[in-house]
Amino acid sequence: MGIDQIAPEALRLPTRERALLAASLWESIGDPGLDDEMSDDDAIELALRRDAEIEAGAVTPLSHQELMQRLRS
Repeated sequence: MGIDQIAPEALRLPTRERALLAASLWESIGDPGLDDEMSDDDAIELALRRDAEIEAGAVTPLSHQELMQRLRS
């Protein structure tokens, strides 16, 4: 079954069930850029490094809306 068949059915679900489905799908993906074995200390270090990059102007953060538009295109 493909997304063309699943999506219309999923969109007919009540809001709460769609949210639960979305969360379940999101959790199943994980972050392809991160090692599943990353420790909490490593994750904190990564978050602090990324925050420093934003503060220094080395990278530009995206809003959720911008991210979703980029992912869809």
